[in-house]
Amino acid sequence: MKKTSKDNFDLTEIEKEKSHFVVKIIEYAPKTVLSKTIIKKATGNVTMMSLDTGEQLAEKISPFDTFVQVIDGTAEVTINKQTHLLTLGTGIVIPAHASHHFNAKEQFKMISTVIKSGYEE
Repeated sequence: MKKTSKDNFDLTEIEKEKSHFVVKIIEYAPKTVLSKTIIKKATGNVTMMSLDTGEQLAEKISPFDTFVQVIDGTAEVTINKQTHLLTLGTGIVIPAHASHHFNAKEQFKMISTVIKSGYEE
């Protein structure tokens, strides 16, 4: 059974030792942001998200570096008030403690990777 929150976030990991066509792991839904957990561990996580045209992810600050890569469509991400346009196959590292948010001028899918270890130094 899928564990989901009210915000359409699927918290169950994908099946291990099975190949996946990455862009099809998550679909688009009208006027919705969807999220699918790929891997979730204490040391970090990998999450896939889809945003329909006109949707946004609220501004936030993470205590960890986050790498995002667009796997379908085009994403607009604003990091510390500087806007970046990410197209298919491009990615960007969002630095720890940076204010950031996403805006879907067109629908897009992305993979987000957060690494929580290495900050002890």
